[in-house]
Amino acid sequence: MSETTEKKAGLRKSRVGKVLSTSMDKTIVVEYVNRVPHPAFKKIIKRTKKFYAHDEQNEAAVGDKVRIVETRPISKKKCWKLDKVLSH
Repeated sequence: MSETTEKKAGLRKSRVGKVLSTSMDKTIVVEYVNRVPHPAFKKIIKRTKKFYAHDEQNEAAVGDKVRIVETRPISKKKCWKLDKVLSH
């Protein structure tokens, strides 16, 4: 075995969505749309989910397309953080 052991970060989920709200301090609400086949009819339908994400510099605005990544729990509902603002 080698002397240098590197600790790898686990695989973190990432989502791309649209910012719905920035009214809280350092927190954004992101809407994520997932397209999945209907269990019985197999037609593609849209499922939406809201995520609360940590935005340290308050850089995201309502309507922005953003990428968020999974992180440790920051508060009761926040376990995602803003990775990048993709478009304004």
